[in-house]
Formats: sequence, structure tokens, C-alpha cells
Amino acid sequence: MATASTKMTNIRWWVAALMWLAIAINYVDRTVLSAAAPRLIKDLDIPIDMMGLVMSAFFWSYAMLQIPAGWFSDRFGQKFGLGGAVAWWSLATSATGLATGFLSLFGLRVALGVGEAGAYPSNAGIASKWFPDRERATISGLFDSASKFGGAVAMPLIVWLISLLDWRLTFVAIGVVGLIWSVVWWWFFSETPETHKYINKEEVDYIRSGQIRHHGTDKTIPMKWYELLRYRNIWAMCLGFFTINYISYFFITWLPTYLVKEHGMGLLTMGFVASLPLLSGLVFEILAGWLSDRVVHSKLLSLTATRKLFLVGGLTMALCIGLAPFAHSVIFTVALLCVAKAGTTIAASQVWALPGDVAPRNMASTVAGLQNMVSNFGGVVGPIVTGFIVAKTGSFTAALMFSAGLGVLGIVNYAFLLTKVEPIESRK
Repeated sequence: MATASTKMTNIRWWVAALMWLAIAINYVDRTVLSAAAPRLIKDLDIPIDMMGLVMSAFFWSYAMLQIPAGWFSDRFGQKFGLGGAVAWWSLATSATGLATGFLSLFGLRVALGVGEAGAYPSNAGIASKWFPDRERATISGLFDSASKFGGAVAMPLIVWLISLLDWRLTFVAIGVVGLIWSVVWWWFFSETPETHKYINKEEVDYIRSGQIRHHGTDKTIPMKWYELLRYRNIWAMCLGFFTINYISYFFITWLPTYLVKEHGMGLLTMGFVASLPLLSGLVFEILAGWLSDRVVHSKLLSLTATRKLFLVGGLTMALCIGLAPFAHSVIFTVALLCVAKAGTTIAASQVWALPGDVAPRNMASTVAGLQNMVSNFGGVVGPIVTGFIVAKTGSFTAALMFSAGLGVLGIVNYAFLLTKVEPIESRK
């Protein structure tokens, strides 16, 4: 560690930049297949229904491995947890360029999900170690905002690369970016602020003096992961995030079809319009994280009241998804969808802060993994239910109203099931 100086270093924000890049790469890599699917179906002679199985393979391994990935990061550290995860999924992405048919594609998508499962739990653990409590929602909103950036820029970027390089070389090139990130991460990141070679004492003191729990200063893990299920707040976090993700996944699955089918948009117009909710979500998530930290730090509201205000307020905005089908103009429809997506990201800025708020010592990644596992089943179920409703009714109206109904349940959950936001103490 560097010698003390009068000016505090800002190494934690360099760490934050790498956390942000990891999530952006995460979302670009999981989107490559969607952009390349038309070429893959033709070149590898894969039926449409089998391609659907290939696309779903990622989500099952991704969701099921959230808890093991969180435990691994808490047990062995986020340097290896996140660095190894990015390297793993980057290799899987590059190897997809060598696919020869359905089985190889299916296996590589499962492998991609295995690697990407480590991203969010690791980032939650890093946030708990590397940032004072007063900056927790800021860093949480920042790193999660990268998912919206990745989703918004991935499609046009990948389509351009495919036209320039062909789909096989595109997979290889995208994977190489992640491998370069892993090398930089392994060189730069240190498990705790105290052990970083470029940080000074002032910044270490600033970080640790601002934490209720000093995560990472020892390797004690006070309970098994399943013992977390004894606590009411864990259930509230999981169920609430399920409703948020159910709504959120509409914007990266069915929104393009909705815009084309219900509003007659051409592909180019649709591509631009579909990115607007994601971009609005990016901006609002960063602002919400920063603002909520200012509210807590200024003592205008308690931590519990602040988290609930932004969670409930964000989900209330998200209810606009149920109003969108009744708008009398396309512009108003898109505006309502932008408000709805912004609402989900405002809530998400608090969702990713909560593991650090409530986790037992050195278990922030495990709590984040548990929460994210349940939430991603909302992402798995949501597109299926929406498709079923649209097939039965012939429009998206009932499907979007159903999404809003789940948002109401999310509001009730966070308002009443979530109790005081404070660290969990082991009952042993």
C-alpha cells in the first residue's frame, strides 16, 4: 500500500469502472447469438424450434448457478470469482465461432450461462468491500446500468461486425475483448482496499470508517447459504426482484415484436425506438443510486425508508407498462414504456444495494446470488407467459396489464414484507 499523503486516492472508482465494463461485456456477449441467429439457422441448418432451445439454454444455467457463484466469490474472493467468470464466458463466446450444429451450440450456451452467473454476485461482494455504505447505492446503480448500455448498443454493433467479419469471427472477436478485460482485472484488482498497491491510507480509512460491516477483513462465513432463508428480508428481496425482472425482460425479449406487430414499425425504426427505454433506464438508474445515497447520508430519511421509497416509487413508475396499450399515439406509448423501464431501473439501483445492507459478514455475494437466482426465473417465465397470452388474445394488451399486476404485487412486497434494512445476525 502506498504511503500516506494529504490527498485521497480514488482507486475504488477505477475498480468501479472495471465492474461496469464487466457487466457491459456480459450483456454484449449474451446478445451475440440473437443477432447472429438468422445466419446460424441457415448455415448450420438448425430448425427454428431447436434454435429456441439453444437460446433458452443460457438462462437455465445462469439462474441455477447464481447461489454457487455467490458462495464461490465469498469463499475464494472476487478477484478470482469475477476474473475467472469473465474469462470463462469469454472463452465460451469465442468458441461459439467454432460451432458445427445444434449440440455444440447448446453446450456452449450452457457454458456461457455458467460463466456469466458469477458477474452480479461478485460485483455485489466487491461493492460491500470496496465502498463505504454511503456510496453503496451509487456503485450498485452504476454497475447495473451497464446492462442497459450493453443491451442498447449490442444489437447494432454486432450486426455491423457480422456484416464486416462474418458471424464466426464476430463471436471470436467479442470473446477476445472479455479475455483482455480479465488480464487487466487480474493485474489491477486486489481483494481488499488494504492490500491494493496503489491506494493510500486516506482512501482506506475513508472506505472502512464508512462501513458498518468490514467485509473482507477476514474469511469468516457465519452461516450456510440455505440458512439465509430463515430471514424475512431475504424472502422480500427475492420475491420483489422477481417482479422487477418479469417486467424488465419484456424490454429485451418482446418489445421489438410489440413495436412491429402493434404499431407497424419497420425494422430500422424499431431498432432505434427499442433502444430508447434501455437508454432512459441507464440514466435514471445512475441518478437514482446517487440520489438515494445523498438522502441517506444527509439523514433526510433512514436507510430503510430510503430503500423503500425508491423501490416502491420505481415500481409505481413501472406500472406504466400496463397503460402503454391504451395510449392514443405511438409517441405517448413509447414515452410510457420509457417511464416504465426507468422505474424498473430506479428500483434495481436499490435491489443491488440491499445485499451489502443486509448480508451477514462476508456473505454479500451469496445473498446477491440467491436474490438474482429467484429474479431470473422471472426473466425465464416472463417471455413464456407473454407469448402465451399474445397467442391466445391476438394482442399484447392483456400481457402488459398482467405485467403491471405483478408490479403491484412487488409494491406490496417491498412496502410490507420488507422490514428494517439492517445486517443479519446469525442466530447461532
